[in-house]
Amino acid sequence: MHPVVPTASSDPVITKMRKLTIGRLAEETRVNLETIRYYERIGLMPSPRRTEGGHRDYDPAHARQLAFIRRGRELGFSIDEIRALLALASTERGSCAEVREIATSHLLEVRAKLAHLRKLENILAETVAKCSGESSPHCPVLDVLDAGAPAA
Repeated sequence: MHPVVPTASSDPVITKMRKLTIGRLAEETRVNLETIRYYERIGLMPSPRRTEGGHRDYDPAHARQLAFIRRGRELGFSIDEIRALLALASTERGSCAEVREIATSHLLEVRAKLAHLRKLENILAETVAKCSGESSPHCPVLDVLDAGAPAA
């Protein structure tokens, strides 16, 4: 496994070449600027070096870690799950078994959500099929929605 946590470079030439502003980092990783700041505030992303003017100065390791986080979010992992996955990815002691446990748990949650969405789809499809679509005071869609309303 390769670490995804940034490491500081002591070589000033390399540091200059790797300079990334927050705007450029946001653009390159397709992550909103405010989201990057949020990830830093909650400790999901390490704080970058600061320039003499106080601007954030990222390096390629930040970009790699941010891409990891973005992909995890795209797959629906929670912030806490991503935090755990980052910890496992950043150490040689990280176990594929531990990663699998997190991913399997998440997969079960995704499957449960899909099952719920299939039920919703069936209810909506049946209700829409009953709807004439004409100008009528009776509407099956509204009846389904009203069925859940508490009695007055």
